[in-house]
Amino acid sequence: MKRLIGVFVISMLVSCNSSAQKESTSKEHTYSITKTEAEWKQQLTSEQYYVLRDAGTERPFSSPLNKEYSTGTFHCAACNTPLFKSEHKFDSGTGWPSFDREIEGNVAFSTDYDLGYARTEEHCAICGGHLGHVFNDGPRKTTGKRHCINGVALKFVPEE
Repeated sequence: MKRLIGVFVISMLVSCNSSAQKESTSKEHTYSITKTEAEWKQQLTSEQYYVLRDAGTERPFSSPLNKEYSTGTFHCAACNTPLFKSEHKFDSGTGWPSFDREIEGNVAFSTDYDLGYARTEEHCAICGGHLGHVFNDGPRKTTGKRHCINGVALKFVPEE
């Protein structure tokens, strides 16, 4: 009986080390651009605020940037930081702009458990805006990564 109680106590201690405690969130990171929620609400549209600040997701196939293949760079819609190059964009068929790589140093990563399992979440490394998620089902001929990004979180800047 004591052994059974010991196993129960140990399993409870292990289960208390939940995934939420292991989670690395964007809130733990200090960003060089910080604003109050009121300032963000004033600057961003309601849909941009929902995605960038509340970690929401836009409807698939709703962004005109999903089919934008002109030469240029995709910037953060909140702070104008360059995040993705058009040469790394591909049609994933998911309904969201997809890239096989980010501009290194401009995208931060964390783990989110919102759906009950671990996903790698992407944020702008400068302002912390939520961009989307990265998955390992991208083009095998390049990086194998699919950065699935909300178009409303981006601003396309054509090459001059």
